[in-house]
Amino acid sequence: MKRTYSAPRRRRSFGPRRKRTCYFCDNKINYIDYKASYLRNFLTERGKIVPSKLSGVCTRHQRTLARAIKTARNMALLSFSS
Repeated sequence: MKRTYSAPRRRRSFGPRRKRTCYFCDNKINYIDYKASYLRNFLTERGKIVPSKLSGVCTRHQRTLARAIKTARNMALLSFSS
């Protein structure tokens, strides 16, 4: 039996992609507080933490953001799931 392979698909480019900038660096937020209301913006509908590749948050702030979300969950300010 001879196998047939399809040609590799090419991604369509729609121009150069703009790199997202860090929300916390732009707004000059030094300390990410676990009581802040903007933590919900960095959660999915199911309650998972959005990765930095999607949210555009820099590595330093992603670490502190994750720690703040986990603290808020333990304090029952955020839910663990939807």
